[in-house]
Amino acid sequence: MGRVSWYDLAFELIDMRSFSNLWYWIVLAVTWSTTSHWIVGIPWDMVQRAIRVGGRAAEDLEIVARIHAGRVNFIVEVAGLWIVGTVFFGLAVLGTLGFWFGNEFSQAVFLIVAPLSVVGALSVRTARRVAAAADLDTICRTLRVHRRIVQFIGMAAIFVTSLWGMWQNINANVLGI
Repeated sequence: MGRVSWYDLAFELIDMRSFSNLWYWIVLAVTWSTTSHWIVGIPWDMVQRAIRVGGRAAEDLEIVARIHAGRVNFIVEVAGLWIVGTVFFGLAVLGTLGFWFGNEFSQAVFLIVAPLSVVGALSVRTARRVAAAADLDTICRTLRVHRRIVQFIGMAAIFVTSLWGMWQNINANVLGI
């Protein structure tokens, strides 16, 4: 009987596959929770407080929204094509490694990053609308619609990821039989 190293023992006791790992699902939940809370860099509670309280909170929201919208628009103008090219290249690599070559880690990362890239494009559109908005009501409405769309994308992404993860776990040859 051979001697088992601590490394082999750890990998035997802890399942290192992505879709059966609890940490992956925690990361997925935290990612979408954070993404739906920070709308174009603006915390959602700040939007709610501006709508509910008004006054100084509303002024602060308008200032912060215009600053973040200007920042996103500047980044898109300066490096937008490079960002789009890099994101699509990364998605192509992850998709190819994951779904063509069967690398489960690449599949897992792809299923988080691909919907986030859609949210990124949506954030650019929202930033342009916020920058062009005439008043605070339009800004709040734009941010509210953006958040609802992000929440829908997140729910769909979690649903698709859970279906794919269950499929991978069902088809996994864990016992080596």
